[in-house]
Formats: sequence, structure tokens, C-alpha cells
Amino acid sequence: YEGISKNQSELDNLLTEAKGIYVVKGDANNYQAFWINAYNASTIKLIITNYPIKSITKIANGKPWDDKWIPLDGQRLSLNNIENDIIRPTFNEPRIHFAVNCAAISCPPLHNKAWSAGNMNTYLEQQTKAFINDAQHNQISARQVKVSKIFEWYKEDFGDLITFLNKYSDTKIDADAKIEYAEYDWRLNGF
Repeated sequence: YEGISKNQSELDNLLTEAKGIYVVKGDANNYQAFWINAYNASTIKLIITNYPIKSITKIANGKPWDDKWIPLDGQRLSLNNIENDIIRPTFNEPRIHFAVNCAAISCPPLHNKAWSAGNMNTYLEQQTKAFINDAQHNQISARQVKVSKIFEWYKEDFGDLITFLNKYSDTKIDADAKIEYAEYDWRLNGF
């Protein structure tokens, strides 16, 4: 964030350009890539506008995701609008939670490349597998899992959690394994 905050012109240019882009839902992968990139770029902009801070939760009275400041698609949107009103209901895609980044240590790491129609599925698979198998975020054994709060907050997106985890986990989890959720660390993440 410090490096970007010292030279914001590229990020500002990207966000200005995004204001003029109109992507249709019928072009599903481009539409999804646009909104993932918009969410992540807007989160970075929010952080560097308020930098230095210790947590994204210190912005907008602790509700930075509800603040409608993002000028896209002919309206002012919040991060919650992008994630919960556009991306999630349009795509019914649980892997999206590993593509968008909320600027906290407990968030899945921000992918270091832009999302596009051509790389969408590959990146979603990579990000999901990497996050689930990252011991910093999830502790997985056959009989017990302690996983990110993301899996609790968005449980309706994942369906049967053990089944979902077993698609990506390097460790086979028993169907009746005990599930716990880790506390979320809202301190600012770093790159």
C-alpha cells in the first residue's frame, strides 16, 4: 500500500477508465472479471486514500463495505453492492470469495494479475486451492477442520462444506469431521 500510495496515477487511471466501461451479463466471464477487478482495485484505492491505517475497519465508522463511493455502471456503488448484489447473485460461484480481497490479514491473498475472461476459471481454481490449503487461514485434518470465517459468513454459497473443501484440500476430510471457524484478523494485510 505504501508503494501504491506514493504513485497513485496508474490506479487512478484504471478506476477512471472503468467508469466508462459497460459489460453485459451475457458475456459472463468478462462481466465477472470486470467486477472482481473493480472490487479489488476499489479496495486498494480505499486503503491508500486512508493510508496509513491499521485496519480497513477504521474507515467509514467501521463499515467501509457499505459506503457508496465507487462510480461504476452509471451509479455509485459500495463494495457490498459489487460483491453481494452483483457478483454473488449473478454467478452463484463460491470460489468468488477467494478472488475478492478485503484488505485484511485473514482475507485470501490478492492475486497479482488482473482477472480476464480467458483466465477466470484457472485463477478461481488456483486461488481456491491455495487458500484452502494455506495453514495460516485453515487447519485441516481428516477428523477436524478449523477454517476461515468466510465459510461461516457465506455458508449458503458453499453448500455442504466438507464436500466443497474436499474438492480442493490436499487432506481428505471425513464426512463427519468436526468444523470450527477461526477468528478473523482484520489488521491490514501486506503484499
